[in-house]
Amino acid sequence: MLVHGFAEDFNYFSPDPEVLTAAFEHMLLLERFHVALIDGRPAAIATVTEGDQECFAPSRREFQRTLGRVHGLISYLIVRSQFLGAYDGARPGLAEIGFVTTAPQHQGRGVATALMKHLLRLPYDEFVLRDIKDNNTPALALYRKLGFRETQTRPVKFARRAGFSAYLSMSRRTGT
Repeated sequence: MLVHGFAEDFNYFSPDPEVLTAAFEHMLLLERFHVALIDGRPAAIATVTEGDQECFAPSRREFQRTLGRVHGLISYLIVRSQFLGAYDGARPGLAEIGFVTTAPQHQGRGVATALMKHLLRLPYDEFVLRDIKDNNTPALALYRKLGFRETQTRPVKFARRAGFSAYLSMSRRTGT
């Protein structure tokens, strides 16, 4: 589901969802993933991390095994540079919610809303969301509806090619 939800973002690694799944499955730290199920099947997912926790543990060897020696190495380096690293303001009590996505057949049905409301009941005093594309209107609307406020805008290089102009970060304190 992660592969399908972020297919556009992961296209560099491979346009084939089965290859992406094979390349990424080794690195998922499942204890950081929260899954909403409908009829026993994943309908939405999100990660939650605190402090310096990661949701991925990529292996260069595994990337190279599935994507080839050179492409696998480049992909591994991209994952390490783009998907790892704690929030600058990381501290105890602050949780980062990431990689929120809903299966296409369940979009617009409240699944992500239910998952997010569940996550917001976790025992943290603040939640952050980083790197939301500024043109991801449904996600931004959901987060605003749940009380998140924009805290940072980061322009994107080569915006025309990327298809969006900035990444937004948002936060929400418990009880807001």
